[in-house]
Amino acid sequence: MTPRIEISNEKKLVGKRITMSFANYKIGELWQTFSPKRKEITNNISKDLISMVIYQPNHFVEFKPTNEFERWAAVEVSNFENLPTEMETFVLPSGLYAVFDYKGLHTDNSIFQYIFGKWLPNSTYVLDNRPHFEILGEKYKNNDPTSEEEIWIPIRLNIIEV
Repeated sequence: MTPRIEISNEKKLVGKRITMSFANYKIGELWQTFSPKRKEITNNISKDLISMVIYQPNHFVEFKPTNEFERWAAVEVSNFENLPTEMETFVLPSGLYAVFDYKGLHTDNSIFQYIFGKWLPNSTYVLDNRPHFEILGEKYKNNDPTSEEEIWIPIRLNIIEV
């Protein structure tokens, strides 16, 4: 699977966040608290949902299932006006991404094993310290093997000094 390489523009996001780890994975709890309030966001620029993760810089270098990270359930908005109660804002900076078109269950981690174990080490890129995100568009179906989403991995060119 070969990704497309894209520069993402800055995105304004509104949503909810929770701190978790892979050992204490609370994504269901996050989406259950976000989904009912989503209708109160009036300035969406699309119907797409954004599932974003902010990892610590050494998360993958010193990987343990107990390493904590911040997970967001959000939508992209045109501005931060009329913010619903209990919602937060985040400005996702622009940057270079490897975009993987994924089809399958969101619980199947083999795509991430491929990205971080095969594709990235064999590419001319390294992981960049920016948020990772998935775009859950109209073809996304929760818990369905025919579900489709885009996985955006932050990258930068691997520049080796001689």
